Amino acid sequence: MYIIKLDAIDSTNSHLRAMTSIKPPKDFTVVVTEHQTDGRGQMGTNWQTEKGKNLTASVFKKLNGFKVECQFYISMVVSLSICKALKQFQIPKLHIKWPNDILSADRKLCGILIENVIKHNQFQGSILGFGLNVNQKQFDELPQASSMSLLAGRIYDKDEVLSNILEQLQLYFRLLDSQEYDTIKSEYEALLFRKGKPSTFRTTDNKTFTGIIKGVTDIGKLKVLTEDDIIKTFDLKEVTLLY
Repeated sequence: MYIIKLDAIDSTNSHLRAMTSIKPPKDFTVVVTEHQTDGRGQMGTNWQTEKGKNLTASVFKKLNGFKVECQFYISMVVSLSICKALKQFQIPKLHIKWPNDILSADRKLCGILIENVIKHNQFQGSILGFGLNVNQKQFDELPQASSMSLLAGRIYDKDEVLSNILEQLQLYFRLLDSQEYDTIKSEYEALLFRKGKPSTFRTTDNKTFTGIIKGVTDIGKLKVLTEDDIIKTFDLKEVTLLY
């Protein structure tokens, strides 16, 4: 494992991607920064973070020969790794809000951005970016955000948190290498936020409907039992869970 620590950078994912364009980094190369000036989230959103208070990192994982159609399992593995690490730090009521936000109860702790490196339709590797709220106490205009410190009432050592996450990533990627797809999916679905509960969703044309989350498909679509007793599947850009 090779860890690159930087004081400030625009984006840890962008830094790793630039490295990858020159030469694929070593497996489990990690870029971590004290301050990310242009962090990115899902679907082009920005990740806001207070300098020095949180854990902002990206990991390069070699995945030569991995099946492109199985890429959502990478997202599941990263989500599970972070949840398992947080559990060791006594963070309560952990859930995964589809596809890969990490929540404690209904408060967001961590965002994940995965960028796969695919050349000639062949997997080369994956850049696993995550922003975890560790010691930040104030979240202006972010009422659904929280941090490890706010939840547990203590200050955490960010290096220790990172070490635990990296350890869990190695364990879960070994499961993925062994093609333990059923085990990974079962664990992921068990942690899905609001699974089995009536929930409200909003579509891209601003319409709302009620349904019950039943799980995910192998390619990562959300399975929802709708009011007419039909299980429908939705892609990330097609529906938003309101909570």
